[in-house]
Amino acid sequence: MDEMPGMIRPDLQALPQVKDRMTFLYLEHCTLGRQDGAITVTDEKGIVQIPAAGISVLLGPGTRVTHRAMELMGDTGVGAVWVGEHGVRYYAHGRPLTTHSQLLLRQAELVSNTRKHLDVVRKMYQLRFPDEDISRLTMQQLRGREGSRVRQVYRKASKDTGVPWSGRLYRPEDFASGDAVNQALSAGHACLYGLAHAVIVALGCAPGLGFVHVGHECSFVYDIADLYKAEVTIPIAFEVAAQAPDDLPAVVRRRVRDAMVEHHILERMVHDIRYLLLNADEREQEPEAVYLWDNKVGTVANGINYFEEEGDETS
Repeated sequence: MDEMPGMIRPDLQALPQVKDRMTFLYLEHCTLGRQDGAITVTDEKGIVQIPAAGISVLLGPGTRVTHRAMELMGDTGVGAVWVGEHGVRYYAHGRPLTTHSQLLLRQAELVSNTRKHLDVVRKMYQLRFPDEDISRLTMQQLRGREGSRVRQVYRKASKDTGVPWSGRLYRPEDFASGDAVNQALSAGHACLYGLAHAVIVALGCAPGLGFVHVGHECSFVYDIADLYKAEVTIPIAFEVAAQAPDDLPAVVRRRVRDAMVEHHILERMVHDIRYLLLNADEREQEPEAVYLWDNKVGTVANGINYFEEEGDETS
């Protein structure tokens, strides 16, 4: 049997680290194929070749992927996430961008330790409201402070647009039961959740291990999305509700999509998740992909024969 042509599977150490890759490549209405060691992207305008080892892709509406393309993406560590238009929905993912589990392990560690858990919640609040000193606040005080600040955001948006606000009403099973601004908020938040979900799984984190939200398979998704609601979805929801368009949800989705691109929300999510889970030194370096576990020192190097170090007298 002839050897299958194409790129030789690279060694793990030869793959570009996450920090060396392009952030995310968003594609829609095209076909992904393979030519030797490159991904080909084909649409009505022609064919473009992309070095597979340097990309991480979001696959939007109208994309088709050949088996050969997925084989190359798997071999070169390319993360593939199937999303809605510009990431406003998350559908599925092929694999995370990373070859290591550093973020996932740290996320589990921080969630499981009460003191560290609270530290992450404080960092989340500080990202949303950087002008406040919350270093000594308890969880209960943080919830109260957050509730007060969020009410101020809603009141300001109501005053700026003239749209009455009587509180958040959200019934997932009955979208039409809410008034115009609540419907707009639900549509906008769903877009933000989709992008957050795509980024979280692309980085290899667990969507269900949240810090403010807990107990749901998307708890961490809600945590991350909350960081940007006051900036993106809340003002847009009130503005669109004031305009009262015929298809309010569709208008909101397009406005939120454009705002997320304009404000670089995807890139900021990547940065903020790493800020929340890693310390400063860890954010500057990429770890080795595989270690061996040691019950005394934590981890030791992989690929070393430790037989002589044990001092086996029978040798």
